Amino acid sequence: MAILTQAEAQAILKKALAYSKADECEITLNGNVGGNIRYARNEVSTSGAEENVSMSVESRFGKRSGVATINEFDDKSLEKVIRRSEETARLAPESPEYIEFLGPQKYTITKEFFESTNKVDPAYRADAAAKSIAAAAAKGLTAAGFLEHYSNFTAKMNSKGLFAYHPSTMVDFSVTMRTEDGTGSGYVTQDYSDISKLDTGKASQIAAEKAANSRNAKALEPGKYTVILEPAASIDLLRNMFSNMDQRAAEEGRSFLSKTGGQTKKGEKLVDERITVYSDPSNLEVPSAPFAGDGRPQQKVTWIDKGVVKNLYNSRYWASNKGAVSIPSPGNVIMEGGNQSIEDMIKNTKRGILVTRLWYIRAVDPQTLLYTGLTRDGTFYIENGKIMYPVKNFRFNESPVIMLNNLEALGKPQRINGSLIPPMKIRDFTFTSLSDAV
Repeated sequence: MAILTQAEAQAILKKALAYSKADECEITLNGNVGGNIRYARNEVSTSGAEENVSMSVESRFGKRSGVATINEFDDKSLEKVIRRSEETARLAPESPEYIEFLGPQKYTITKEFFESTNKVDPAYRADAAAKSIAAAAAKGLTAAGFLEHYSNFTAKMNSKGLFAYHPSTMVDFSVTMRTEDGTGSGYVTQDYSDISKLDTGKASQIAAEKAANSRNAKALEPGKYTVILEPAASIDLLRNMFSNMDQRAAEEGRSFLSKTGGQTKKGEKLVDERITVYSDPSNLEVPSAPFAGDGRPQQKVTWIDKGVVKNLYNSRYWASNKGAVSIPSPGNVIMEGGNQSIEDMIKNTKRGILVTRLWYIRAVDPQTLLYTGLTRDGTFYIENGKIMYPVKNFRFNESPVIMLNNLEALGKPQRINGSLIPPMKIRDFTFTSLSDAV
């Protein structure tokens, strides 16, 4: 039952909604079926499968609302969850930010469900792990990896006439490889909607090469360096930036986009003019749901155009309160890039550092988006267009806003964590101290 068709989901939602006695009622169905495999020390340690369907009901009386959930769908259970949500709503205080549910909406159709991913079985997972482990063993390395895949659906219906349905699939793979002496480490991560694009053996060879080449790293003095950031190194910093482009936070003075007097930096140049960022649920490489969690349609939205802030997202309440265009937060992030490969960037670097990955990132100053964290799993010194030797990892203190103003070059965008992000060459990236971790 985990993955319901549109007709099956619609039938259950209609039956449940018929029990409602509230002023307004909205019901959401979510389901998933999938599996995973984990390995360490070149041996599989765990393998599992998951299947679940759940229903969430929000009932409203005036400005009071209550929510209840259930994972049983016989008639008695459907009525039970509706009544529980109504009982909770009657006890709840009135919401000062109440806004009625949406009525019928028009959604684009996005292809995020792939039968290739939906058909994955334990034999596929075992073979995927074996290919990765073989890549490690061929170089005398130790691999620790994780692969998980899911087929999902979301369906929503309310008493105002809204109905939405969207199926999707996802596979996420990552592996860390270490040398036997523990001095070298490599990492790779890949995710797709269509699992036929994933080759765990080929991907693992990238991590294996980095691990083998990062043995016996040398120490460099901390300071400001030109860096080449692979997408795995920049994605978390960029995601922290894009997830803070909320209109309300900016207007209330709680954001890096805030200005005095309740004004924002919308319409102003924020970063290098080569930076253009948008979201598009219909993008073929990183498709996403055609509707947001509150039922608003997701459309192509440009957030930064040639360095200028073009749009901020908002809640329906805040958009209505401020008379602004209603824009939900994005389902994906796509940053335009160039045609250079990472190898091209290295060839054009006189002196710099190649960074495979950043991790343990924590906020230092939300107003400037200053973050700190560590490099990891393959950090290399570049001189005169060549990788010379591995270097010990650094702690960094950097803001993605400053980083995108110190842009030297952009490479070809790559999918990572459901977004498209290019490798980037950045000048004056700030490393504050050394780290003994590999």
